[in-house]
Amino acid sequence: MTKIGLLSDTHGFLDKRIYEYFADCHEIWHAGDIGNIEIADLLSAFKPFRAVYGNIDNHDVRMSFPESARFMCEDVDVFMKHIGGHPGKYDRSVIQLISNNPPGLFISGHSHILKVMYDKKKRLLHINPGAAGKTGLHKVQSIVRFHIEKDKIKDLEIIELGEKTGSGPV
Repeated sequence: MTKIGLLSDTHGFLDKRIYEYFADCHEIWHAGDIGNIEIADLLSAFKPFRAVYGNIDNHDVRMSFPESARFMCEDVDVFMKHIGGHPGKYDRSVIQLISNNPPGLFISGHSHILKVMYDKKKRLLHINPGAAGKTGLHKVQSIVRFHIEKDKIKDLEIIELGEKTGSGPV
């Protein structure tokens, strides 16, 4: 079983509580708009780290992480892209790939809207963890934890860190 901590849209702010909530995770995944390479360095020093860059990320982040990532976690095919949309409203940049070869898990960020949806037509789970940072239209900072066991995604937890005042940068 692999325990995943998922976040997005930190925009250069890392809430200290993420270390507590992701302490038992085996990996941390970031769905883009990291904000700066220092945030990625802090997270990758804490746990094995996978990320994609987002639309606000600078050259350093873009040189370190891909625009999209497709990988296997146990027996689950995972596709992660910052701007990807959601079931019923996928972004045009991913619609063909998702239609022709759907992953088991599709992760996106960008909207700052926490969303977990199952796409029955494509037989995939979509997760947008909302926004863990303090910048943007969201009112509540959020992150997600879940487990992958063989080909099953389970024990998904939505964690609200509270209003986007945060507990201070790390």
